[in-house]
Amino acid sequence: MNYWLFKSEPDEFGIDDLAACKRERWDGIRNYQARNLLRDQVAVGDQVLIYHSSCKKVGVAGVARVVAAAYPDPLQFDPDSQYFDPKSSPDNPRWISVDITFVEKFPNVLPLARIKAAPLLADMVLVKQGRLSIQPVQPDEWQVILEMVRQFG
Repeated sequence: MNYWLFKSEPDEFGIDDLAACKRERWDGIRNYQARNLLRDQVAVGDQVLIYHSSCKKVGVAGVARVVAAAYPDPLQFDPDSQYFDPKSSPDNPRWISVDITFVEKFPNVLPLARIKAAPLLADMVLVKQGRLSIQPVQPDEWQVILEMVRQFG
């Protein structure tokens, strides 16, 4: 099992939305590095930190689990979607989705500032390459994050 951090904007889809629907397709990823991680490394059973970005309370909001492996993102084929890609085809899709299910919402969002201030997280991808929307999380980083949530929450 691997650990990941998936970024979302909570006004579009956040941890509360996932809690309400229980299972959802994680789609709309249009960065090749993030796409490659979804396609090549994210697997069923992997654990995911849901991270809220572009909002008042930026940080880790909860946990999800991957329940369906990589498959073509259907939005790339929908001309009415903001994620439509005219260069993509069903025979040669460019973009990937996975399905996730809700596991837990944290009592409070663990702020990015606290994550950056934690010496044990100094090498975390979130700290070093913050803009990537799908990021690997090392097992020891996962444990530190969960411990910080327990202390902060």
